[in-house]
Amino acid sequence: MNDQKNIESEKLSGKVQAIATVVYDAVQDCQGDTVALLALLRQLEQLHREIRDGIFQESLPVNRRQLYSLLKDIESEGGWPYIERMRLQAFLANLPQETPEEKSHEVLESDRSFS
Repeated sequence: MNDQKNIESEKLSGKVQAIATVVYDAVQDCQGDTVALLALLRQLEQLHREIRDGIFQESLPVNRRQLYSLLKDIESEGGWPYIERMRLQAFLANLPQETPEEKSHEVLESDRSFS
């Protein structure tokens, strides 16, 4: 029985690694394309939500022994999975600083658009 669990675990590990490889390949393909990378992040977040709210919740423990086992696994394997969103301040911190010349050019352009 334990051998069967190990085989299943290895199969799952291989599938997860294959998924990670595909995601990394997609990241490489999108490199430099912020909109495409954002779309990829949105898709990963959506997949996470679907798995968490669907089949994962359906598989939650039904007794204390199973709950203890799950909590022990969560603690030993790195905690609860979480997809963190970038905070706006961190996003803005990555933007290059504008020079006074660039700011005045933008003001001129916006003034012209109101004419």
